[in-house]
Amino acid sequence: MKNIFTILFATSLIFIGFSQPIIVDSSKSKETVEILLRKDARDLLRMHSIDGLRIMAGKKNEVIQFSALNADLSTNNYRQIMGKVPGISIWENDGSGIQTSVAARGLSPNRSWEFNVRMNGCDISSEAFGYPETYFTPPAEALEKLEIVRGAASLQFGTQFGGLMNYVTKKSIGNKAFSFETQQTVGSYGLFNAYNAIGGKLKEFSYYGYLHHRSADGWRENSRYRTTTGHASLSYAFSSKFSTTLEYTHMDYLSQQPGGLTDSMFNENHQQSVRARNWFSTPWNSTALHFDYQINETDKLKMSIFHTYAQRNSVGFMKDINLPDSLNGSYFNPRQIDRDWYNNIGAEIRYLKLYKLFAKESALSVGGRLYQGSTIRKQGGIGTVDSDFDLTISQQQISVNGNFDYKKDQQYGTQNAAFFIENMFQLTKKLSLTPGVRMEYILSTAKGLIDKPVIGDTLRVPGQERNVVLGGIGAEYDITKNTKFYGNFSQAFRPVTFSELTPGATTDSINQNLRDAKGYNIDFGFKGFVLGALNFDLGAFYLFYDNRIGTIAVNGKNLKTNIGASVSKGIESLIELDVLSLIKNAEFGSLKLFANVAWIDARYTRWDDPLASIDSTKDFKGNFVENAPRNINRFGVNYKYKRFSATFQLNQVSEVYTDALNTEKSNTKATTGKIEGYQVIDFSCTYLINGKYNVKLGVNNLMNEKYATRRSGGYPGPGLLPGNGRTVYFSIGAKF
Repeated sequence: MKNIFTILFATSLIFIGFSQPIIVDSSKSKETVEILLRKDARDLLRMHSIDGLRIMAGKKNEVIQFSALNADLSTNNYRQIMGKVPGISIWENDGSGIQTSVAARGLSPNRSWEFNVRMNGCDISSEAFGYPETYFTPPAEALEKLEIVRGAASLQFGTQFGGLMNYVTKKSIGNKAFSFETQQTVGSYGLFNAYNAIGGKLKEFSYYGYLHHRSADGWRENSRYRTTTGHASLSYAFSSKFSTTLEYTHMDYLSQQPGGLTDSMFNENHQQSVRARNWFSTPWNSTALHFDYQINETDKLKMSIFHTYAQRNSVGFMKDINLPDSLNGSYFNPRQIDRDWYNNIGAEIRYLKLYKLFAKESALSVGGRLYQGSTIRKQGGIGTVDSDFDLTISQQQISVNGNFDYKKDQQYGTQNAAFFIENMFQLTKKLSLTPGVRMEYILSTAKGLIDKPVIGDTLRVPGQERNVVLGGIGAEYDITKNTKFYGNFSQAFRPVTFSELTPGATTDSINQNLRDAKGYNIDFGFKGFVLGALNFDLGAFYLFYDNRIGTIAVNGKNLKTNIGASVSKGIESLIELDVLSLIKNAEFGSLKLFANVAWIDARYTRWDDPLASIDSTKDFKGNFVENAPRNINRFGVNYKYKRFSATFQLNQVSEVYTDALNTEKSNTKATTGKIEGYQVIDFSCTYLINGKYNVKLGVNNLMNEKYATRRSGGYPGPGLLPGNGRTVYFSIGAKF
């Protein structure tokens, strides 16, 4: 693989040295884009083969345009927001919209940890490698677009199997020196959502800032929440070629966790809760500084420096859901306190060179990354017997090594350096080939104490160094100006996470030779726009995931180890037809019908339990991968006439298993067992007034479907976690 990298890099330099530059008239390009956006306000677009400084040729991707969406933005309803993105699996137990848990291709949606989640091109996860869960989701009203690139993103952006999710915030509001926009929403169960923003352009300066607040009692009992987010962005253009942007985001939220239910409780009343003292909070701070330099007509350079300082705080009664949180004498039992602190800093640089090779337009993209992450984790503290959010340690725990506040007190660190190179070779007028390589250096460290009151164990994990080389190649063939075939092969990699390095209980053990997960993505398809009416992307994929980490029983104890490999394969397709645009001189607006269909077959292809060779019931080869629905379908109707628009959307998701054994019936704790399929209908409509005002109305889960999307063994459960029933919202907004 290193030889491939050397050849690719040298070849690219040679081609550039003997090539002619491509002259791009940026002023004309910008004008064309603006005209197209005004003429066709589509809610789903796709990236160009060269998008900014990124090569996207041959990569399956989607771009969601928030300004054109008819969806419930007030609660970040990604079931609707991603309604036209094929194959997206969503955990919907968090009705607050504060955290988004999505996945694709049979991967786990857990806080979107299989995606490389970014905002404005910078990491926003807790820790990019050791704890890639994302606790922060920007308010949808503040977003310009969401960029999604499937597994082929692993070379340019990071090693994750799922690909890239990049939230892009607004940079300004209009072209005036000062503009103001507001959106105020009320809804069922005490929902109040307020978004207020200012922005503008003044000579070389442009700015944007928003303040967002949302609170509600919640659809379930014991699920009230409040969240407040503030963001400020300031850009300055030193010249027509060089500009810089500084941005800062702060979020603070408090959410009551209603916990899970047993299946019988769910069937009886899925709004009920038997946990009234569980709380969750994650103060979040993100800062980024961007530099953009247009060196000349063919060369661009971008550098970003980013920093995240955040916390994860939880307090609650975390026993199994079939154990009541009842009085112990005159008081409740003490609650458990778990806390994390994250402190991450990184820098990325990216360079794009456009050039001509054999009179054909080609492009080279190279980039590098430096990253350092630090996590402090304290778990198992004895909290108060009260019911409100309180992180006070009520008593220390006695150990042979002394007295301690927490059973687990650990420090984790990550150092990362990466380099990538991709080159789009335009072989013919219609065919391009894009090979690429990514090199990663990762140093992971862990130290601290675990289960101190019991045995005083010390967590000693020697610094683990990795040198990883990933390769891939993509191809794109233009059938017509607006239709093309695409295909891609890209390797992927997932390091062992922090939680996989520590046992969950005193009797559990960890394989000291845990191996990082590795594999690859293959996808290919046919996409385009036809007659200005038909938008389609018909695709298929194959994902190989080796060295999966899980738990097996050895001598009556749980051992966390590499359990085997899995393969996910299937179809991801979208067809959208504007029926009325086919009628010449139609005067009845736009009527779009869309079908978003995904079939996913995710199964274990190898199971490494030593007992499997002597006991066939221990061999899970051929079983379905947990949390991977076989069918994810979304059908909808969008109607728009003058200033009115409305959307109906039907969401169909098939049954899923929640463990590798493919257990049909739930256990008494409701942490394993099949989850039945469901279908949910949503409605939303918008009316615009005088180009400045809007009125919105929507109903989520119109038919009040009873459904669940997740079982949990810990937070935010444990148990079966219901999705929200019917809710209604009403919103008014203005822009000046």
